[in-house]
Amino acid sequence: MEHKMSLLKQNDQLAMTRSIKEGEICPEQEVKTGVAFFPLHSITGFISEAANLVLLRLMARRQKVPQNARFLALDTEGKLCYSTYQALGFQNIQVGHQQSEVFIVEHTVHSNEGIPMSWQFYMLCDGHLAKRIQVGSPGYCIITKMPILRKEDVIEPKPVFEKKPLEWEEDLELYSKFLERKEELRLSHASYLRQHPEAQALVSDFLLFLLLRQPQDVVTFAAEYFGPFAANRPPSPPLRSSHRPSPFRSPDPGDAAGSGAGWAH
Repeated sequence: MEHKMSLLKQNDQLAMTRSIKEGEICPEQEVKTGVAFFPLHSITGFISEAANLVLLRLMARRQKVPQNARFLALDTEGKLCYSTYQALGFQNIQVGHQQSEVFIVEHTVHSNEGIPMSWQFYMLCDGHLAKRIQVGSPGYCIITKMPILRKEDVIEPKPVFEKKPLEWEEDLELYSKFLERKEELRLSHASYLRQHPEAQALVSDFLLFLLLRQPQDVVTFAAEYFGPFAANRPPSPPLRSSHRPSPFRSPDPGDAAGSGAGWAH
């Protein structure tokens, strides 16, 4: 008997074509063919025969089967059912003239109508399939020659380059770019100040006020000077105390006590 099943994705469904030939194959022999369609939303988690081999190779490389490994599959009648995987441990087998350790995984297809069918896959450490047994069948498949095992990829460490000081002033190209950029910025700044003379007047006024007061904390003094120019700052009342604490300075406990006593009085 020759039994074939082919799968083809068509738009939002999966088409399965199943053909069966029985007896001697001859040109005039009729072939029984059937087609079934499965919506894609109904086959989430489906594992085909090709994907099954890839999954087995992955398990062999990791030498581990995930717990409760359960997927959708097709039984011999072409109907959806679920399949499971189970690790059976390690075993040494004879491949040609060489002994090799294999990792055994049992794959079972649980048909909804018939009895479950199981296959045992003997996988080499790099994922090669060395032997396959169908449980309950007297025959089995085994390779006769040991394949060239794929070795683990050795990841070379990243090269480490010693950091060297950048002496750009001695590099003619970098120094030339520095001079060009410096001149470009100077011209840009001069052009901006010509277009906005109020900026230079504002800075000159601040410097004059700074030199007159000569405060110890220049940063706080600048914050108090430019604070009223902030757009999101609420307007100041027309009448207020000249001793009102500045928001830019830390409150002094002594000043707070004195201010409280004055108000109480």
